[in-house]
Amino acid sequence: MSSDAQNAQETIKFSDLGLSPKVLSAVTDAGYVEPTPIQAGAIPHALAGKDVLGIAQTGTGKTAAFVLPMITRLEKGRARARMPRTLILEPTRELAAQVEENFVKYGKNHRLNIALLIGGVSFDEQERKLERGADVLIATPGRMLDHFERGKLLLTGVEILVIDEADRMLDMGFIPDIERICKLIPFTRQTLFFSATMPPEITKLTQQFLQAPVRVEVARAATTGANITQRLVKSGSKAWDKRAVLRDLITAEDETLKNAIIFCNRKVDVSELFRSLTRHEFDAGALHGDMDQRARMAMLENFRNGKLKLLVASDVAARGLDIPDVSHIFNFDVPIHAEDYVHRIGRTGRAGRSGKAFTIVTRADKKYVDAIEKLTSQTIEWLDGDLSALPPPSEDDEAPRRGRGRSGKETAKTKRAPRGKTSEPASTEATDAPETAEKTAPKKTKSDHREAIKADNSNRRGKQQDGPQEPKRERRKRDDNLDDGTIGFGEDVPAFMKVSAKV
Repeated sequence: MSSDAQNAQETIKFSDLGLSPKVLSAVTDAGYVEPTPIQAGAIPHALAGKDVLGIAQTGTGKTAAFVLPMITRLEKGRARARMPRTLILEPTRELAAQVEENFVKYGKNHRLNIALLIGGVSFDEQERKLERGADVLIATPGRMLDHFERGKLLLTGVEILVIDEADRMLDMGFIPDIERICKLIPFTRQTLFFSATMPPEITKLTQQFLQAPVRVEVARAATTGANITQRLVKSGSKAWDKRAVLRDLITAEDETLKNAIIFCNRKVDVSELFRSLTRHEFDAGALHGDMDQRARMAMLENFRNGKLKLLVASDVAARGLDIPDVSHIFNFDVPIHAEDYVHRIGRTGRAGRSGKAFTIVTRADKKYVDAIEKLTSQTIEWLDGDLSALPPPSEDDEAPRRGRGRSGKETAKTKRAPRGKTSEPASTEATDAPETAEKTAPKKTKSDHREAIKADNSNRRGKQQDGPQEPKRERRKRDDNLDDGTIGFGEDVPAFMKVSAKV
């Protein structure tokens, strides 16, 4: 089916897919005439009520492939309170908000109630939308299950289920939540399953989620766009080396660089690189998962509108975000998972545009580059010589880092000079002395160590006497035979103290 859709793509228009006149009017107003291959292959089957397994590389219009047929089918019927008619599951807040924007754009001729359930937003506001009745419910799995467990959401009326970015769901550990959600939804539902890549693990999961699905695959899994120029750039292993290489790349590409996303593997690296770029007077912003939801959305909006030229981001911005005109992608860190590389560089070269992707590589990243080239079945060219052009690594680079904390500062215990005195560096003899003494001194057994502790305790507590000490048992007997008379009150002993206590 997928090959037929590709061959006939040149002659197919949106008007040939069976969409309603209201939807076609909205698509035309948005400036689209011909569907993308994934849209041409998936929309007719989705309109017919069949389960669809859609596989296409990022940036090919997967979102519209399920939004347009859903709007057409939702023209009949009305939603009831707390019972949504359709459910769309997204792995991140940004993707969920982006899908909501698509429903607003293509459903402008309809009166659809849309509820967005994501983290970082008040529960009360979301509950009010559910009470009005939602034709379309867009949610992340965790927040949706929170509303369900509160009793504010019923899933027995769901007619269409969409699982978007399924491979990302797997990476983020959402598959158990999705399995639970599928059991809460009627078995007779229609399921649309979309993903950019389809590893064997995901293929097995589709067997329990989908019923006789139509497979629409318009591009080989894990392929990169042919209109993206990819280059590897060598760098030293230090963080400041990589930052210097990045600044040189940005400066060299300044004439053709309209805007760029710079990807880091860790959130802490996003913050550090953002501060470094701003110190060097680059127009940059930051985006990572620990930011407040409003700040994340505001940062994305500023980048889309051209108010920011550079966006330093973690992989939260790598999947499915619709920023149509990104000219450059810089991988400050080589992604550990090869599939993330496909998603990252897929942010550029969208909708037929050309783009550039540069990946900064150190000696330690070579194995990750090999995995990327194996996954994509292509060799990525080096910009200015490969890693062999770098000087040989120093002993500090090769030796394991001992006594260093997370920030790279030394944390080994050293002698400090008393206050008011200038500390002097310890001589090599003093440094080597403990090690030599440790080698020459005889090893102490556990029994010797135990006896030394006993002797030390005895000396400190002053228990050593010239004569023999009284045994503990004799002392206990002596204490028990003491007079029971109450001492301290004289003749005025309170009555309650004369009452014998029960043991």
